[in-house]
Amino acid sequence: MSRPESVSRPNIVYILADDMGYGDISRLNPESKIRTSCLDRLAGEGMAFTDAHSTSAVCTPSRYSIITGRYNWRSTRKRGVHFGYDPHLIEDGRMTVASFLKRHGYATACVGKWHLGIDWALNSDAIDDVDYSRPIANGPRAFGFDYFFGISGSLDMIPYVYIENDRVTALPDRAIEAGVGKGFWREGPISPDFRHEDVLPTLTRKAVDFIAEQSADTPFFLYFPLSAPHAPILPTPEFQGASETNAYGDFVLMVDSVVGQVMAALDRAGVSDNTILIFTSDNGCSPMADFEELAGYGHNPSYHFRGHKADIYEGGHRIPLLLRWPKSVRAGAVCDDTVCLVDLLATCAEVLGDNLPDSAGEDSVSNLPLWLEIPGAAPVREATVHHSIDGSFSIRQDHWKLEFCPGSGGWSWPKPGAECEGLPPIQLYDLKADIGERVNLYDRHTEVVGRLTDLLTRYVRDGRSTPGLPQANTGPRHWPQLNWMMEDEGV
Repeated sequence: MSRPESVSRPNIVYILADDMGYGDISRLNPESKIRTSCLDRLAGEGMAFTDAHSTSAVCTPSRYSIITGRYNWRSTRKRGVHFGYDPHLIEDGRMTVASFLKRHGYATACVGKWHLGIDWALNSDAIDDVDYSRPIANGPRAFGFDYFFGISGSLDMIPYVYIENDRVTALPDRAIEAGVGKGFWREGPISPDFRHEDVLPTLTRKAVDFIAEQSADTPFFLYFPLSAPHAPILPTPEFQGASETNAYGDFVLMVDSVVGQVMAALDRAGVSDNTILIFTSDNGCSPMADFEELAGYGHNPSYHFRGHKADIYEGGHRIPLLLRWPKSVRAGAVCDDTVCLVDLLATCAEVLGDNLPDSAGEDSVSNLPLWLEIPGAAPVREATVHHSIDGSFSIRQDHWKLEFCPGSGGWSWPKPGAECEGLPPIQLYDLKADIGERVNLYDRHTEVVGRLTDLLTRYVRDGRSTPGLPQANTGPRHWPQLNWMMEDEGV
């Protein structure tokens, strides 16, 4: 394949599914009962990654890492997620993928679920006492995006309003009752132009329109974080029953169709050949999918990995990652190297022949050598750090994975608390021999435990995991899971 230097600045479209499991992609999971034809086509026309990871097993923190190139636990978000009224998380002045590309002449847009906090205009000190008639502050447009259309948090989080650029498109005029079952959402304010069932189709139309409106003379970056297949699970009528599994499977097929619509829009615009099209997910599949019901159909969204969304186990953060760039990436390629979604910023920098300052992308490494299948290229990542919903850490290097908690750190057994009583405080797994993370080897390979503990300690203390000047971590220290290995309070 040709080197990127011979290609004009490529367009970049980044589609981020919400709570979609590795095992939901039939190209990645030969046992999948959900036949994702559009995603399979995307993989066949480009590269599929078998060992790709989000930095966190839940939404907000993994998105922070994608946009900033920095591990989420370096921010003030040390555990859990933001909600729809929470203030902005990205630090003021921090470089993002969007602001970096904008410096290189890109038109930039975010269409979809932001979930990184915005600053609502408030009538009082109460976080939900919002004056919706006034503009928001520190939303996507403050962090490098020329245009934004979407929602502030997940589709089950209030307020239920669309935001275009810095204003809501319609003022809330009533409160909606909570949804039930797979259609769950929280009770709260909703605007007259908002229906939960219509959100994914509306976002898709906006994304397709953005592609159609771009000038051939200006490269563009479209960050398209979907609201699905996260709850509420609401496949539209044409997809109901289409997967021959349950409603979640039908919703996955609806996401698959969205990818097909984006691919068609790129074809119509005549820009497919020089567009980097990426599809991935922010974390593993949520229990809202109803794992027991899906198992009855022979389908496992986590494939053969242990755990699911929220967990430190592989099912929490090993995610689908598909890439197409016809001018530079070989069709049908498969990459088995470990990569991470935090790598987007450094990869964009190398594609454009630029370098990042020490204060940006502290944990981001370029994946371009893997994309180009450069012979003899060394692994791009020294190690990869993962994080669960309760703030538990793990570090992965080669086939070893060290987890600094006695259980899942999330929602699967053994959950933090009573279920972990009597268990060892750490877990070490050899993923080459035990991909299901069932045999804890922490007491048989003390040298590996010590080496990986020292490496994670250095990553935390230095404020970075890549070469460069040490940087400060943000916010108050809140890493109880690491207290046992930290010797001072200066981390």
